[in-house]
Amino acid sequence: MTKNKKKAPVITIVIVTILVAVAVFSGFKVLDSAFNTESQINDSTSSKKTVEIDGKKYFPRQDITVLMFMGIDEYGEVKPSDSYLNTGENDMVALAVFDEIEKSYSVLVLNRDTMMDIHVLGLGGQDAGTIYAQLALAHTYGSGLEDSCENAVRTVSDFLSGLTVDYYLSMNMDAISILNDAVGGVTVNVTDDFSQIDPSIGMGEVTLKGEQALSYVKTRKDVSDQMNISRMDRHKEYMNNFVKAFNEKVKEDDTFVLKVYEDIAPYIVSDCSVNSMSAMLNRYADYTLNEIVTPQGENVLSGDYMEFYVDEKQLDELVLKMFYTEKK
Repeated sequence: MTKNKKKAPVITIVIVTILVAVAVFSGFKVLDSAFNTESQINDSTSSKKTVEIDGKKYFPRQDITVLMFMGIDEYGEVKPSDSYLNTGENDMVALAVFDEIEKSYSVLVLNRDTMMDIHVLGLGGQDAGTIYAQLALAHTYGSGLEDSCENAVRTVSDFLSGLTVDYYLSMNMDAISILNDAVGGVTVNVTDDFSQIDPSIGMGEVTLKGEQALSYVKTRKDVSDQMNISRMDRHKEYMNNFVKAFNEKVKEDDTFVLKVYEDIAPYIVSDCSVNSMSAMLNRYADYTLNEIVTPQGENVLSGDYMEFYVDEKQLDELVLKMFYTEKK
């Protein structure tokens, strides 16, 4: 990474801005060793399939690169479980889609409660079929490292009509406070009552510090209507204000991004090698954020848990718009 200091601010756009902006929806995971394996930008579309909707055929766009980000509901530095199961749920999942024609990127955020066919891993990491359950559970199969991330990627790919995910990155909860404090705290307008969770978070304008940031973006129980959708609204405000504060730090110190990345590295798991990271930095240096979208749907209380059922028609429209081109 030291050889790429001059390009460090680009990470603000490609990795940190999107990664953090998306990851603050709940948290991340990174492992230094995850960057030691060689990988290249995946330009192959052979694994993507043509889909047919309402009698029309669509083929995968070949001018996009998709990065999947996962916030994992775990604390501490990344470490493997001692079985084929782990406790780290996908607290958020988002896909950054880089459009190499428009020179921009969009972000698709999936509700963790979304019901779908989840791939299951058995003893030895072998495929054991699927179950219909919340997206959050996809990462719990496997050791909690690359195998769990890959299982979540496969689950999301199937849910989005066979979409090819070029890269993934996950991060755990502790990284939120680190990132928040690195920019001197993030100021938000608190409209929900957090008194039962953290009395130090009052109503109105508050500059979040340390564990306050984690409470603000993570908690939904005993806050507002306790819905994940309400929490996601808080995420958007926090994300926008974090990015502003982050960019100010970058202007003040051109080594800031590198320092922050080194701080959060023990909390990340990714299949991006150093070569891949460098390639992305060069490729997406001047890309701008287009939009952040979330599928519509219905929340249903099932026992003690919320289930989110997407609007299939609206999801199809999003998938076609972001990932496919109509076959003429």
